[in-house]
Amino acid sequence: MKKFFKISSGILALGILAIIILLWVKHEPLPKGQGGPEAEALAQQMLSTLNYQAFEKTRYLEWSYRNGANQFLWDKKMGKVEVQWDDYTANLDLVHLQNSTVYENGKAIPSGKSKKLIQRALKHFNNDSFWLVAPYKIFDKGTQRSLVNLEDGTQGLLVTYTSGGTTPGDSYLWLLNENGFPNAYKMWVEIIPVGGLEASWDDWIISESGAFLPKSHQLGPVTLDMGNVKGYN
Repeated sequence: MKKFFKISSGILALGILAIIILLWVKHEPLPKGQGGPEAEALAQQMLSTLNYQAFEKTRYLEWSYRNGANQFLWDKKMGKVEVQWDDYTANLDLVHLQNSTVYENGKAIPSGKSKKLIQRALKHFNNDSFWLVAPYKIFDKGTQRSLVNLEDGTQGLLVTYTSGGTTPGDSYLWLLNENGFPNAYKMWVEIIPVGGLEASWDDWIISESGAFLPKSHQLGPVTLDMGNVKGYN
């Protein structure tokens, strides 16, 4: 019964969020961009303003999602992440996923019964880490970058993920200031029926390691709180 109410509450929250989003924005078609050296140069400028080297050297990242319902401790160097949600704790091995383990209320779940929970933890990680480190993933394997001319006369960086993650095919149009620093992006993603939904990327901290990390995002009237964000070595 306890799990039923948790699941029902989650579905209800997602439903309310979807309704708010649908009422708040109008669908925009995916813009057409121009690939090539200029797009690559803008992408490099964006990483430079974010101090990408500091992010690369950052070993540990901590944050949460859904008002703390999902909590994460990511060891980037070792390729491992601890994911906590509901009564579960998963120790994911991102390099060798078959070596991952799951615990329920501190009790280990046998490997034969843990596969679905490992996949659920991985889905949580793929989605929730993107809201933390998306700007640093614009050159990931399978990405395509192109320039888009915006109505205000500036240029945006359109990044499409053709493979990898949980929902390949998603596209994000980064909106940058005059120095190439990201302020927001617009999304065309599988899980949201409205194209062009804008999310802010303007609530930053400079972590202990020197990497820029977001504290929260604004989607219309909805705030996504990233919790107590940390980056350190």
